[in-house]
Amino acid sequence: MNKIHEECGVFGVYAKEKTTVASTTYYGLFALQHRGQESCGIVVNDDGVFQYHKDGGLVNDVFTPQVMQKLGEGNMALGHVRYGTTAASGNQRLDAQPMVINHIKGRMAVAHNGSIINSFELRQELELEGSIFHTTSDTEVISYIITKERLKAHSIEEAVNGAMGRIKGAYSLIVMSASKMIAARDPHGFHPLCYGVTPEGNYIIASETCALDAVGASFVRDILPGEIVIFDGDEIRTIQDHCGEEKQSTCIFEYIYFSRPDSVVDGKSVHAARVNAGACLALEHPVQADVVIGVPDSGLDAAIGYARQSGIPYGMGFIKNKYIGRTFIAPGQKAREDKVRIKLNVVSETVKGKRVVLVDDSIVRGTTSARIVKLLRDAGATEVHMRSSAPPFLYPCYYGTDVDSQKSLIAVNHTMDEIKDIIGVDSIGFLNLDHLGMLIGVPKCEGYCSACFDGQYPTEVPTQKYDTKFERKLSERGE
Repeated sequence: MNKIHEECGVFGVYAKEKTTVASTTYYGLFALQHRGQESCGIVVNDDGVFQYHKDGGLVNDVFTPQVMQKLGEGNMALGHVRYGTTAASGNQRLDAQPMVINHIKGRMAVAHNGSIINSFELRQELELEGSIFHTTSDTEVISYIITKERLKAHSIEEAVNGAMGRIKGAYSLIVMSASKMIAARDPHGFHPLCYGVTPEGNYIIASETCALDAVGASFVRDILPGEIVIFDGDEIRTIQDHCGEEKQSTCIFEYIYFSRPDSVVDGKSVHAARVNAGACLALEHPVQADVVIGVPDSGLDAAIGYARQSGIPYGMGFIKNKYIGRTFIAPGQKAREDKVRIKLNVVSETVKGKRVVLVDDSIVRGTTSARIVKLLRDAGATEVHMRSSAPPFLYPCYYGTDVDSQKSLIAVNHTMDEIKDIIGVDSIGFLNLDHLGMLIGVPKCEGYCSACFDGQYPTEVPTQKYDTKFERKLSERGE
């Protein structure tokens, strides 16, 4: 659908007694499905014995009743939903997480959200030492680094602590050993990670608070940037050796698009942030119109904010078919256009004969926006004024989204007037970069990463990425 995609979501259960941890993980992943729809997996730990299943597809397609019965009960479980940022990743089952590793000091499973900026260098170093890789995933690199550290460490948490000194970039990480569950967040805190507790006293670790709500867990706290939290027996321990190493740089796009609106990220409501964005848009880009509508789902909250601030009535402009995931395949070569029409249908009563303000979370490449605008025109809208609750995308992201170059970004290659004509709207307006921090009430976005909008990267920029190098080498050799 030509939208920005986040790489994945992680979910873990640590229970005091053997219970249906697989079912809990299933519901947790279902709540995180918006973070990744390419593949998913669950690993169940029953007193050190790992049962696991992973495959390409949505959670409810992959985890059939037969699969869930096979996973059985346990005292720990680790789950993952994935959207691959590597275009040539190929085998969805092979790339699916969690990753299960057997080594001389035991067994572990690893699930990761984010992207490692020194992945190429680490992988090259490991391959020269004899390591054999089966995927282009950063998670496999992380797994090797943790395993190497574990060979000389006294505990798995010490190994994770050592690995964090070597890996750079974005990672919200859950590691499950035979007896412990460990959660770790990179020193910048790029992506969210939190934990809660159920009424039964079981601990839940998740990418977002909405997943805690889905399994009846009460939020305890966010895991701090650079922190390692160890769940071990009745004890929760924390290692903060890497806390404060870097300036916090939480991804601002978590509030604009990635996270679910009912989540709270680092103490700030995602829904409130989007409503604030819409209100800012109304002040920055006012227009005479009859109705404000949002593009489901993440544009709806911003549309509400625009309507409240402007005084223009809010209306339901689209009905979204909730039964079509990314795995939906439309017949024929018109798949893209048909997909938009089948996934979104205009409520003609709302827009016919009216001047419409159309609010979306972002405009990336412009192709989907153009198709949505055409739907409104066909339904009888007399004017369409497009508003984006994000500033223009101008720079690639290296921290876990699939914007890896500027080539296809519409705002890089076209002026505002050209974008207006390409999308087919009467006017267009993006959120002002200077007002981005107003979403979460922080001046100048202090403590947040907005590099995809302003090019101010909180880390060094990687000069090489292994996946593209790897694919290029194979191509050059004719493989």
